[in-house]
Amino acid sequence: MLDQYAPVAILLLITTVVGIIVVFISRILGPFRPTARKLEPYESGMVAIGPAMRRLPVKFYLIAVLFILFDIEVMFFLPFAVVVREVGFAALIVMLVFIIVLEIGHYYAWRKGALEWE
Repeated sequence: MLDQYAPVAILLLITTVVGIIVVFISRILGPFRPTARKLEPYESGMVAIGPAMRRLPVKFYLIAVLFILFDIEVMFFLPFAVVVREVGFAALIVMLVFIIVLEIGHYYAWRKGALEWE
């Protein structure tokens, strides 16, 4: 059974080795002349204003996480729609329960104000 995963493991090993080799060769052959200006947080030529690490509102992360969460859950609909006639009525009930749970989460996020952008 593990023989089926051998090509994936070989591909993973090859890509890891090639990535390490490319980084190593570029470090050896490429120019590396650090200066005080190059080592600043921004290399745009402008003097940085304030610290490089600023606090961002949690709202940005919350919106991003909610988008990813609902986007990934909606991706389950396409494979189900393709095989809905073959899997039967019980699978339809399971998908309806899934949609109900998804909408309860969506409603909860909406009522908590997580989807408000100010």
